[in-house]
Amino acid sequence: MSSLSGNALLHQFTQGDKEVIKMLYEKVFPKVISYVGKNNGNYDDAQEIFQKALFEIIVRHKTKGIDIKSTFEGYIFTVCRNLWMKELNSRKRQVRNDTYIELKVDEDNTIASIIDQERWDLFEEKLKLLSDNCRALLKDFFDKVPYKLIVKKFNYSCENVAFQRVFKCKKRLGDLIRTDTRYKDLF
Repeated sequence: MSSLSGNALLHQFTQGDKEVIKMLYEKVFPKVISYVGKNNGNYDDAQEIFQKALFEIIVRHKTKGIDIKSTFEGYIFTVCRNLWMKELNSRKRQVRNDTYIELKVDEDNTIASIIDQERWDLFEEKLKLLSDNCRALLKDFFDKVPYKLIVKKFNYSCENVAFQRVFKCKKRLGDLIRTDTRYKDLF
């Protein structure tokens, strides 16, 4: 089963192959439980995110198609991680009031999540086109590594040089994203 490509497993999954679904629950779901648990969630949250990810992958594959460039398991975990981060951000913005119950429109949420995932895929694809140095530098920047540590790690002369290099790498990444034909549709 693991010898199949990500796209072959995706096809089997969207066709309802029980062996692929079983494999996902055995290999990916425990990782999702662990990730959600370490990030302010519980088992029920993980189960909901996992189900939502599987549903969105099916919808996206059937409507637009997906080209998986990594492993199928890794792709599903990334979708789950992105959905959980979006859920956490949503929870931060919600006002808690036990007497008021808001009905969610899942269809709108699904479409928004699919678009978010497509944006993330475009971002990752263009990030891979940057030099190794730029990717490493942007990873540290996105991980909020202090400029003092970036200066030491990359042997820059001062923080200003590190700041300028981050700026140039971010600009190059932005240019790559904006020149892609999918940019106008996604943004």
